[in-house]
Amino acid sequence: MKVVFHINELEKWEMVLGNIINLLEAGKKDIRSVEVVASGDAVLGYIDSKLAIPMHELTELGVRFNSCQNAMNANNVDKISIHPFIKVVPAGVLRLVELQTAEYAYIKP
Repeated sequence: MKVVFHINELEKWEMVLGNIINLLEAGKKDIRSVEVVASGDAVLGYIDSKLAIPMHELTELGVRFNSCQNAMNANNVDKISIHPFIKVVPAGVLRLVELQTAEYAYIKP
C-alpha cells in the first residue's frame, strides 16, 4: 500500500503524526510508501520545533514530507526556515494529483 496524508490545518499536525505512527505499526508488512503533503496554514508546522523530532523520526522510517510553495508564500515561510528533510513542491494540489495518479490512498484527517 501507498498512502498520502494531506494536511491543510495547523492544529491537526499531532493527529496526522499519530495517524502515521498507527498506520506504520498496524501495516508493517503492507505499507510501501507514506508521504505527507502540507498546504494552507499547515506549512507553519514545518517551522515548529516541537514537531521536528517526531517528523525527523518518521523520515528515518521512510516517511516523506512535502510543503506547498504557494502556501509557504501565503504564510511568509521561507525555505531556509523549514526543516531540511522537507521537500518543497511548487503546488501541493499538483503533488496530491501526482500521488493519487500513482495509486496512493488519500487520507485527510
